[in-house]
Amino acid sequence: MQKKQASVDELISVILEGIEEVKGNNINILDLRKIENTVCDYFIICNGTSNTHVNAIVGSIQKTVSKSIKDKPWHVEGSENSEWILMDYVNVVVHVFQKHIREFYDIEGLWGDAKVTAIENSFK
Repeated sequence: MQKKQASVDELISVILEGIEEVKGNNINILDLRKIENTVCDYFIICNGTSNTHVNAIVGSIQKTVSKSIKDKPWHVEGSENSEWILMDYVNVVVHVFQKHIREFYDIEGLWGDAKVTAIENSFK
């Protein structure tokens, strides 16, 4: 029996659950589908307060996605210093930053043509 492929919407929902579980901050979803030559359909961007918090967010995303939809990232990079960790789920790429690094790289600004959806944190 072949496992059912989770939909992109389901993957995004589960990733958001993982971020919110450990109180990731300033969550944005960038819809890149209307932009030519992009590497994926969506970016999910959030930040943590320290490298420990960034690692906790990444761990929570991996655990939640693995448990809910039996998926794992195709590639993860940046774990060495935990200032900016990128998790590649093929159609969805998650960027988990420390706040100052996120401000410096300004991915939302670089992808200014993308449709941005800000996610309200429920724990404020």
